[in-house]
Amino acid sequence: MSDQSISRREAIRKTSLGAAGLAMAFGGMQPSRVLGANDRVRVGFIGIGSRCRSLMQAFQASAKDLNMEIGAICDIWNKRRESGAAFVKGLAGTAPRVARNTDELYEMKDIEAVVCATADFQHAYHCCEAVRAGRDIYIEKPLANRMMDAREVLKTVTGSDRIVQMGTQRRSGLNYRNAAEFIQSGRFGKVKMVEMTWNVNQPKRWRHPDTVAGLRQEDTDWRRFLVNRPYIPWNPRIYIEFRLFWPFSTGIPGQWMVHQIDTVHWFTGYPRPKNVVANGGLYLWDDGRRNADTFTAVFEYGEEQEKFQVVYSSRQTNSYGGVKEIYLSNSGALNLDTNKITGEGGLTAEHSLDSKDHLLQDAEIPSGQSLATGIGDTDDMTVNHMRNFMECVRSRKQPNADINAGYQHAVANCMTAAALHTGKRVTFDDAVQEVVDS
Repeated sequence: MSDQSISRREAIRKTSLGAAGLAMAFGGMQPSRVLGANDRVRVGFIGIGSRCRSLMQAFQASAKDLNMEIGAICDIWNKRRESGAAFVKGLAGTAPRVARNTDELYEMKDIEAVVCATADFQHAYHCCEAVRAGRDIYIEKPLANRMMDAREVLKTVTGSDRIVQMGTQRRSGLNYRNAAEFIQSGRFGKVKMVEMTWNVNQPKRWRHPDTVAGLRQEDTDWRRFLVNRPYIPWNPRIYIEFRLFWPFSTGIPGQWMVHQIDTVHWFTGYPRPKNVVANGGLYLWDDGRRNADTFTAVFEYGEEQEKFQVVYSSRQTNSYGGVKEIYLSNSGALNLDTNKITGEGGLTAEHSLDSKDHLLQDAEIPSGQSLATGIGDTDDMTVNHMRNFMECVRSRKQPNADINAGYQHAVANCMTAAALHTGKRVTFDDAVQEVVDS
């Protein structure tokens, strides 16, 4: 890679992040306590759904080693508060304190960090709220699906001394870390194409009709659920099945695509797509949802000889092909489904201009040993990722998926939603940090 290419890429990175106010000061945070190895750290969990319970299991895997405990849970729905407290008692042996909302949670002065797994559109709001309350936070992805929220949370976090870990757990997967090192070393060659899929055949994915039927408005706090969104009348489907309803979620892009597009930013150093086109819609499961069940986007990254494409395709109507992430250079492929590097598709002597093979040598991408044994159904990467957050709460080092990584995937998420909803080719204005038509 040339010095000129590196300089150009660094200039893009600085422009993209700098305009959002990385150096802006933010006041009002509580001073952090200097933690010793013998100090017990108590953590609160916000939004006690199924994902939060997986995060609790991941947390518990390292809690004893790092002298931490689940000190409190918080949910605006009384049923989840009750079931969540029982779950924690069964998991950790001790019942946590219970908060009806985050105001009550942050009144608990000994809660020094929080883990948040609320609805997609609430993530940026809750991250800002936690940081302003002086707490470190593990916040689930996507960071935001509106640029106004993404800009606000970036400004808030970067003006603070808080630890923020995004829930893009691939960044703590050993195979992904080894793949990143290989590509960044230059041994892979220039990335020219990335092919990504996430296919399922699950009409009940993100649908919970029994839960919707059992939810009563008087048992929760609808206005708190809406946070900074305009008021709309009570809708239990949006409350429970938010992933199916724009503008409360982008659906496939915010749930699945951000995981995979995040690796593109990480591996290549580019903070955002140059432009995006997208197509999709409801092709089969027309059950009242607003978000697409079938979706394809094409992203362009880079400038001049550094250009490459990312093709992302996802459907909920047929699972053929499953989940794939394949990086392609002129010399071969790096496949994160098989964890193999091969010369497949590379330039052979028969077709090369110098009559020589230009092929990668076959190699395995080390993926490490399982750490999640005995921790329920929580996967290794989530256990690793949670441990990284917990260690950073103590060390004050930046975590594997910091706020900049979250902002970058939020930009891609917002660009994709705009392209899908308008049918236009969209790009990004670095000066104002906003999605615009190309």
